[in-house]
This record gives sequence, structure tokens and C-alpha cells, in this order.
Amino acid sequence: MTLNHRSIRTGGCQCGAVRFRIEGKLGRASVCHCRMCQKAFGAFYAPLVQVGSAALVWTKREPARFRSSTQALRGFCDACGTPLTYEAADGVALAIGAFDDPSGIEPEIQFGVENKLPFVDGIGHLPARTTQDDVADAPYLADVVSLQHPDRDMSGDAPGESRRI
Repeated sequence: MTLNHRSIRTGGCQCGAVRFRIEGKLGRASVCHCRMCQKAFGAFYAPLVQVGSAALVWTKREPARFRSSTQALRGFCDACGTPLTYEAADGVALAIGAFDDPSGIEPEIQFGVENKLPFVDGIGHLPARTTQDDVADAPYLADVVSLQHPDRDMSGDAPGESRRI
């Protein structure tokens, strides 16, 4: 499978304190169900893409790192907690959701399936609602203003630029 053909991608954490730029072809995209990835992402699994032969540059701060095992470091923003990297002997993988446009990075393999939660495969069959569909049940959603960094690089960007979602 070929990933999106754009050769330059950007991304970063929720608050904008850690940003990256990657140029070149990304490696294989995956999801990992291992228990360490579940805990590191606070999620059912970790969606990751190998940096591969692409050039990764941290354009703002580098992420803080936590050694989660004898074989891996986990990069994250120490200001907002966003998971950003999985780093091991075979290279660096970036969190797919941390890219400004993750839509073209489609996972092609699953790892750690011995820890896959039994309900994960059924998620796509659950009823689906947009944020606006939920306003009747949760009226505060009508006035939500995101404080997250926007999905784009900004010159002189400041963490927490607000915008309506």
C-alpha cells in the first residue's frame, strides 16, 4: 500500500509546544494492541507510522521521553501529555493522530493482537453521531471553543490558540 504521496507533512501535540516536520516517504502504518501501547495512548490501541527513510525534524521542542520497557522509549509532550513517538532499535514511529492531516496514513497491519480488546472490531458497527447531533443531550457542546493548536504550522504560533469546533 502506498501512503499519501505528499512528501512534506507536519504535526505536533495538542498545545503546540512540540511540533515536527517530516519530509520523504513514510514507512509502514500500523495499530498496536499491546498493553504497553494501550496504556501509553490511554486508548484501545496505538496508531503509529514508521518514519522509515523520511527526514524527521522537531521544529519546536523535542518531546519528553519515558522508557516504557528495556527496548522502547515513548515520546510525549510534557506540557499537555499528547503521545507522539514510539522509539526502538528499528527506528522511530510517530502517532498517526498527531499529524496535521492524518487522513492519508492508513494502517496496513495490526501488532500485539494477543491483547486486542474483544469489542474493538465492533466499534465501526456502533451507532454514530456528529458533535452537533449531541447538542440536545449535552447543550454545552454548542459553545465549545477548542484551545488545541490548529492543524497547521504557524509562524510564531502560540500554544492554545482558540477556535470554534
